[in-house]
Amino acid sequence: MTKKSTKGIWKVISASSMGTMIEWYDFYIFGSLAVVISTKFFPADNPTAAFLATLATFAVGFVVRPFGALFFGRLGDLIGRKYTFMVTLLLMGGATFLIGCIPSYETIGFLAPLLVLILRMLQGLALGGEYGGAATYVAEHAPVGERGYWTSWIQTTATVGLFISLMVILATRNLLTPEQFDVWGWRVPFWVSIIMVLISYLIRKNMEESPVFAKAKSEGTTSKNPLKESFGNRYNYKFVLLALFGATMGQGVVWYTGQFYAMSFLKTVMSIDSSQVDTLLGIALVLGTPFFILFGWLSDKVGRKYIMMGGMLLAILLYRPIYKTMYETTSVKNKTEIVEKTKLVAEIKENKKQTMDSIYTTNKEYTDGTKLLEIKTVPLENGKAMIVDGKPKTEIKTTLNINTSDSWMLVLLVFIQVIFVTMVYGPIAAFLVEMFPVRIRYTSMSLPYHIGNGIFGGLLPAISTYLVINGQNAGDAEYYLEGLWYPIIIASVCFVIGMVYIKNNNKNIHV
Repeated sequence: MTKKSTKGIWKVISASSMGTMIEWYDFYIFGSLAVVISTKFFPADNPTAAFLATLATFAVGFVVRPFGALFFGRLGDLIGRKYTFMVTLLLMGGATFLIGCIPSYETIGFLAPLLVLILRMLQGLALGGEYGGAATYVAEHAPVGERGYWTSWIQTTATVGLFISLMVILATRNLLTPEQFDVWGWRVPFWVSIIMVLISYLIRKNMEESPVFAKAKSEGTTSKNPLKESFGNRYNYKFVLLALFGATMGQGVVWYTGQFYAMSFLKTVMSIDSSQVDTLLGIALVLGTPFFILFGWLSDKVGRKYIMMGGMLLAILLYRPIYKTMYETTSVKNKTEIVEKTKLVAEIKENKKQTMDSIYTTNKEYTDGTKLLEIKTVPLENGKAMIVDGKPKTEIKTTLNINTSDSWMLVLLVFIQVIFVTMVYGPIAAFLVEMFPVRIRYTSMSLPYHIGNGIFGGLLPAISTYLVINGQNAGDAEYYLEGLWYPIIIASVCFVIGMVYIKNNNKNIHV
């Protein structure tokens, strides 16, 4: 590569990556705040049901991504890459900002979750068109033989977007009191996104169209019906299915397990303080992000297949041992309580419904520095505990503040999962781009990517959390590992198909 071409592609990568990173930030703010959002937009009577409903709403944004891939992919193959992902950027930014403006469930009732659902669908549609456009745009600027390296910079944007969302939330929490954050501060990360979107729009506005697409358009060789050519042609459709079931399906579940499920598991199953989780996850993401570039570059040298399949296999074999170690590291059953420091405070307080609750607050300390806060709430009815299904209704919220040693152990265990993510995700953009011709590339690569990530990956938090809750209700001693069966099974199927049918070369018959 010449110095001039290197400078040119860095400009392309910078503009594409910034916009894509902001879209991922917008998309993941909702997931990062799922625990808080469940108390704002859904009925508070059943916290578990509200949290599951929040995860389901989060998942809807993923489920509609394939439709965004079809709609915007078609536009991208008809009118160009640049203009299409300009539209997706503005659509995503607008929807995110508006989520931060929706009144709570207590104010407008069921209209609140309905509006959130609609805006999540718009976010999903926008993201469905964004990634394919950015990956295709960068790949079509990159020299043949170096696509893995250059497109891997785009692959970092999802993780960077998640990291920035965690840092913005952490900064907001630290600048406000817990009461202020709970009342209105959680909306700030949604509002901040509109500023970043406008900056990115101005940068993208000055970009030029992909030279490969511009050439095809000037020669009149672009597709007149990208959807028909992509999915109506048996030969091309075969590659769409192979991309989905041999690569993106497994890549999707590994990605979301290593980052989003890990975060959800730490907060909801292990009950660790949200700020601590955001911090340790942020550290693991920063340490792991350079490996996207490493494995993207390596895939140019040794092929995409074995790096992606290796990441899946490691995840399949190691997820259960990793999560068992995570859980046991902070479990208070393995710690020694300082009994004389245990404090219990009982009081009766008026709740938001203007009825009375009996609240028992317990503070415990352990010899290794771990602190536990347990708040047990018993709703009262005529001065007595409310009875539901023959038992007093109780809600217990536990928060652990873990010690430094445990924090670093969890950083290491999450970091290992992020390495699996970088192995499957680093080479995937170049792999997909090289499977399809220029005239239908945007459409053909976007659909399998967003089904694999949007449906198989996006449903993971809701399905895995449901499996954990079912295991807990069934009295399973290792209930906290039940949620891992979903990514393990999906990744296993994908691994077998990929190993059998994908060829380990980066030579493509297409430009």
